[in-house]
Amino acid sequence: MEQILEFSRNNPILIIALLAIMGMIVFTETKRLSRRYQNLPPAQAVRAMNEEGSLILDVRENAEVRDGRIKGAKHIPLKELKTRLNELSKYKDKSVVVYCRSGNRSAQACEILTSNEFEKVVNLHGGMMAWQANNMPVSKK
Repeated sequence: MEQILEFSRNNPILIIALLAIMGMIVFTETKRLSRRYQNLPPAQAVRAMNEEGSLILDVRENAEVRDGRIKGAKHIPLKELKTRLNELSKYKDKSVVVYCRSGNRSAQACEILTSNEFEKVVNLHGGMMAWQANNMPVSKK
């Protein structure tokens, strides 16, 4: 125990860095464990997409959608989602699969949806990049 105290006194920057890293790990894990949506890779997200009455929601910007999208997806850019939630109200008890380019904006959209009482929300982990990397179909229309 004495050696630990001596090390701490001689290396305060290392101790501060260790505590900061431990704090970040605890924060990240707490956030992961408390999220109310699923984070699924493309192959598993397809199951949710195939459920009767499900919604596929594209939260990318307009310019990104022109490069292709998942067939049947409804497009609402993330910045407009809060003001357009009424368009999605009939899906509150159905599966809603959300995607963007990489999965980051769609995670934010999933948080918005779950905080507005949507029950079965799925984030497409890796977004369109993962979808295309898995050779899944993309519609250019």
